[in-house]
Amino acid sequence: MAPSWWQILIVLVLFVLLFGRGKISDLMGDVAKGIKSFKSGLSDEGEEKSDPKVISHEGEKPPTAKSAPRAKAPRSRKSS
Repeated sequence: MAPSWWQILIVLVLFVLLFGRGKISDLMGDVAKGIKSFKSGLSDEGEEKSDPKVISHEGEKPPTAKSAPRAKAPRSRKSS
């Protein structure tokens, strides 16, 4: 047996009288904030997986010919 419209209306009126309009709106606001934070958390996770962060090594420069020390070849001794 399904509830009639009158029964649903009486339950809603009792619900509003018990909790008040302020508490219901606060509750709905909290639910909305939770849903928004959940969605933003999911979108943040998706961005990290699809767009990996690239680490650049701009501070480290490869040595150039002028700044790199040269290895000296050993001198060969001439026998006289």
